[in-house]
Amino acid sequence: MNQNPKIWIINGPNLNLLGEREPGIYGSQTLADIEKSLQDQAQEYPEKPVLSFYQSNSEGRLVDWIQAARHEADFVLLNAGAYTHTSVALRDAIVGSQVQAIELHLSNVHAREDFRKTSYISAVCVGQIAGFGADSYHLALEAAIRLYRKNSNI
Repeated sequence: MNQNPKIWIINGPNLNLLGEREPGIYGSQTLADIEKSLQDQAQEYPEKPVLSFYQSNSEGRLVDWIQAARHEADFVLLNAGAYTHTSVALRDAIVGSQVQAIELHLSNVHAREDFRKTSYISAVCVGQIAGFGADSYHLALEAAIRLYRKNSNI
């Protein structure tokens, strides 16, 4: 592992509408707000993780980024949005790239509609964090740093 862990935050469909789309469910923070607060959090760690942010409404582009992460990132924090519940392609990209991925969701998907309770990606991710709003991203970053330390014997 390198000295500064590289963590990619990959966001799926409709997350570009955060702050506008159903704020009662997804909160009032924009994706840019969340990215800024994650950058601030990253600077608090002695490892000084390098964060890269991606968002697309296209399933194929998400697959491309997950595949690229295998050579470029130590961890992927993945909010696949609705593709969580439909995409075998994302699941296969995680398996094929052998990337350490943490699945995350703003809302508690297990307390919502039945179709949201099925995740095609959770079984191939290191773990899942859901239901804490924007804090889900911060908890996922903390989990990635803890795993990095454990894997590095720090």
